[in-house]
Amino acid sequence: MIDATAFLTRGTAFLAGETIECAITFSCPEATGSGQPECLAWASAQLHCQCNVKESKVIIPPQPITRRPSEEWENIQSSSNTSFAASRGEKGVCILLTQPKILFCDLKMKPGETKTIIYSETIPRDAPPSYRGQDVKYSYKVTIGVQRIGSPIKLIKVPFRLMVLYGLDEATIFEGANHTDAANPFLEGDRPKNTLLDRAVQILTTITSRKSPNSYNITNTQGAVAKFCLFKPAFKLGEDIIGTIDFSDASVACLQYSVVLQCEEQISEECRRRQQQTSTTVASHSKHQEFCLHLRHSHMVLPIPLHVTPAFITDIVCLRWRLHFEFTTSKEPIPEHGIPSDQSESAIWQGPDNVSVDTLVWNLPIKILPINPLHATSYSAWKATNLVSV
Repeated sequence: MIDATAFLTRGTAFLAGETIECAITFSCPEATGSGQPECLAWASAQLHCQCNVKESKVIIPPQPITRRPSEEWENIQSSSNTSFAASRGEKGVCILLTQPKILFCDLKMKPGETKTIIYSETIPRDAPPSYRGQDVKYSYKVTIGVQRIGSPIKLIKVPFRLMVLYGLDEATIFEGANHTDAANPFLEGDRPKNTLLDRAVQILTTITSRKSPNSYNITNTQGAVAKFCLFKPAFKLGEDIIGTIDFSDASVACLQYSVVLQCEEQISEECRRRQQQTSTTVASHSKHQEFCLHLRHSHMVLPIPLHVTPAFITDIVCLRWRLHFEFTTSKEPIPEHGIPSDQSESAIWQGPDNVSVDTLVWNLPIKILPINPLHATSYSAWKATNLVSV
């Protein structure tokens, strides 16, 4: 018996376009019987992405988004039930499948011997991100197939998370960046080029650190309700969305307000099971609610969960993010609180028993971007390793 262990060397989170590395260790335990060498026929590895949909609402297009291996390898797979198929046993449809890489053929190991092989693969940049929505799901795995002669194939599957950062190849993003990297004057030659991860971190820092506050006047049919200020329009996973609400110039009394961080999952028209069905599904994540009568200023803080998926678009689904506001306003003026002329006296304000109210709903689109994959790995609950005995 030989134990095969697969381990992702850099964790379980990656950006599209990065190279993923998986260390596969084969170990032969100390002999308990004859002590003869153990032999494995072959081992191969692949990356694949499974797409699961709610079949009552979504149809997966058969051709446009499917990335298949070469026709020669596809014919080999279809000709034998014992061939290596990375997505075998998985639910849904395999929409991305890299070329299989053979790790070894005819591996012989003595008792107590250990051998480690590194499998590396570049993740396609046009791959969809990992996503667990209500109608559509994308999931990624590294699958290693190992077989003994005359025995069925054993599969080792290690899941990982993929995030997508759009505009990674656009140089214009760096024009407004403040490059403060210190160069070593004692090193000869040009400075080494940044890796894809370095460029991604720089882009994320540049976009999410821009101090360009935006103000919005919120009004209804009766007049001004409030003024909302958002300090920046783009945020990374794990950040807090901070905004202020000013009621000082309001002509309509606001009794309370709530702000909810929501994502909109919209199925494309070509993939809807029925054209009359609702194409958009809304999911709420974090909420801030406050009573604001007689307040002049208020603020809200909404944390962005680390496990959610930033905005993206594929042939099947489009995901967007927004802030959903609900203001409860009074239809009639609220009686003012009487302040006594003598400071030594006190007064208690009694609010009205019944108030006729209106509800003002407002949605503000925002941008949510990925986080550094190294940080996402530290908060991930996924295991970066898996073991199987062959």
